[in-house]
Amino acid sequence: MTARNRRRRRATQPRTPLGLPEYDFGCALEGLLTRRQLRAKELRPGGYPPVAVLRCRRCTLHPMRACTHHALLYREDLAKPKLPMTLAKERALDRAMEARQRCPLCRRRFFFCLPLRTLGSCVPCHDGIPADPSTYLREAAHELAA
Repeated sequence: MTARNRRRRRATQPRTPLGLPEYDFGCALEGLLTRRQLRAKELRPGGYPPVAVLRCRRCTLHPMRACTHHALLYREDLAKPKLPMTLAKERALDRAMEARQRCPLCRRRFFFCLPLRTLGSCVPCHDGIPADPSTYLREAAHELAA
């Protein structure tokens, strides 16, 4: 298949598989926001489906091309406020981070995520050198903010 045929076939594909109206970058209507813009205003889509698609900057130069880096647009008036962080959510997130930050050999919890997939332990345990006390957390009974 030649490059000419490939280009022709790409131009005949539908622009978006979602069947929603499309807007070029910077040309969306007032009241339509992306997820990131909703999050900046402390809102969430609220279970409503997207109403339009925002095409990326690169695809505005090629109007017949199917955009692969699109963003979904939601109505601002239907958006609901973000759910507050509860103690149970915070505890679950803390446990998930602890699994990434605690060494399975020495049981110390560090301030950063450990390379457990490659080394299998913290760098001091892997290299056999003592750990600097300023790099890991002291054991505490309760350090959650809520």
